[in-house]
Amino acid sequence: MFVSKLSRRLGVWILKELPTGKSAVINRARCAQRPYTQYLRPSSERNTKTKLFREAIFQKQHHFSTTTADNASEETISVTFVDKDGEEKHIKVPIGMSMLEAAHENDIELEGACEGSLACSTCHVIVMDMEQYNKLEDPTDEENDMLDLAFGLTETSRLGCQVIAKPELDGIRLAIPAATRNFAVDGYVPKPH
Repeated sequence: MFVSKLSRRLGVWILKELPTGKSAVINRARCAQRPYTQYLRPSSERNTKTKLFREAIFQKQHHFSTTTADNASEETISVTFVDKDGEEKHIKVPIGMSMLEAAHENDIELEGACEGSLACSTCHVIVMDMEQYNKLEDPTDEENDMLDLAFGLTETSRLGCQVIAKPELDGIRLAIPAATRNFAVDGYVPKPH
């Protein structure tokens, strides 16, 4: 009984605050200080507020994208991927996007088995210009651990999921190694613990 009264008080208080556009901070003491009779309203008034509450919550909003609708105005850099056969593919990559994501969006064969969670080395890329490589942030210990597992490791090797597009990397060239080591695909069978 007490819980239902408290719930009702809280619900009415939220309804009162909702139309005013204020952000509601629930304060238990504030709710407990008001007399219960204050929340008894004529049913017509309760229905109006309930309707407003439902409309506010259940409005159809379809704005879930984190990117702008006009991609032309989005700042990008030019990136060139060179595959194992020497074929080049030039793409535009939005600032803040990883090279792994950019490769997937542009149908470039860069595996990324762990989906960018730093748990594999299948998105291994080789930065073809030492000057561009030096503009990258230093690899973390986790990235270095995964790079140790990479096939064809070089001095300028990085994981594509950790190379993030930024303006100073405009024109970067990335080579994709001829093979990857994906233990789950390459026949590795994990033993039970």
